[in-house]
Amino acid sequence: MTASGTPTTAEELRGAGLRVTAARVALLETVRAGDHLGVEAIATEVRARVGHISLQAVYEALHALTTVKLVRRIEPPGSPALFEGRVGDNHHHLVCRSCGVVADVDCATGHAPCLTASQDHGFSVDEAEVIYWGLCPACATESTESPSPTSLSS
Repeated sequence: MTASGTPTTAEELRGAGLRVTAARVALLETVRAGDHLGVEAIATEVRARVGHISLQAVYEALHALTTVKLVRRIEPPGSPALFEGRVGDNHHHLVCRSCGVVADVDCATGHAPCLTASQDHGFSVDEAEVIYWGLCPACATESTESPSPTSLSS
């Protein structure tokens, strides 16, 4: 443990039953420092920190970290998998339809699941995933500033 009582990344990996490697430490720290990163961006940063690592090794490490809930995987429809370090709380995501940027948004009710299924089919529901779609501020501004196709032909 660090002086502040916060476990180190290596201690968190050990505590989750995972072997500690430089690549896993770099990967977990990269995901936590990033903002909904794709696999390529994660691999690039990990390579900058520890040298060569195959894309397959990155996928395997992400799978292991997701399984033990140190990392969360989200997959908005039409988008590749993204990874984030915000885990263990009940939050959702905003996704821009134009540029694909993703932002966290806290759940309105605060507890999981935040939605009650109209029919649970006997399932014991413990989580609901919500994705809000729209335009981010930059794309919304851009769409109001660019001329419409019909005004160009006049």
